[in-house]
Amino acid sequence: MILETLSLGAIETNCYVLAVQEGAGAVIIDPGAEERKIRAVLARYDLHPELVVNTHGHYDHIGCDDKFNVPVAIHKDDVSFLKDPMLNLSGMFSVPYKTDAEIIPLEDKQVIEQGGITLEALHIPGHTPGGIALLLKSPQNNIVFTGDTLFCRGIGRSDLDGGDGALLIRKIKEKLFSLPDNTMVYPGHGPSTTIGEEKQHNPYFQTRGGG
Repeated sequence: MILETLSLGAIETNCYVLAVQEGAGAVIIDPGAEERKIRAVLARYDLHPELVVNTHGHYDHIGCDDKFNVPVAIHKDDVSFLKDPMLNLSGMFSVPYKTDAEIIPLEDKQVIEQGGITLEALHIPGHTPGGIALLLKSPQNNIVFTGDTLFCRGIGRSDLDGGDGALLIRKIKEKLFSLPDNTMVYPGHGPSTTIGEEKQHNPYFQTRGGG
């Protein structure tokens, strides 16, 4: 399996390129900026983009959604973010942006299958109403892409429109801390970690009785 991590844009948002092998179709998670760098990864492995998946609708995760001429999947509760620059924050911090690509609204536990890659959407609201983590089911099953829900020793901020810190913590415990401890966590910002490491060391959970 090919799994490439790119740190893109002014606030170093993690974008992930997934494919089963060289020459295959690719799934791109959170192409927030710097299309050229994403295309360089695609070219290196002779991959062709087939689907974009957004973990949520903030601009630093969606800024290149339209660059690959493929559908964009996002949880149904964040679809409006793709069309509203004030919701996606581009209207406040950058040039107002709206996604023009075909949008696929996702439900909790919906399975996404594309190019041999299988992902399950886990709805984890609290950073945004439609925030999701993406649990890789195939060709491996020990990886989760957590967007801006769970970070290495941190969690997503909840002080923006639609945020709810208590809900975010509860859903992380329910949806993520129920995964095996050796599950690799690839977050929306910062380094990778594991579920076990975060259950044991993440201060947001230690002060609340752990996971």
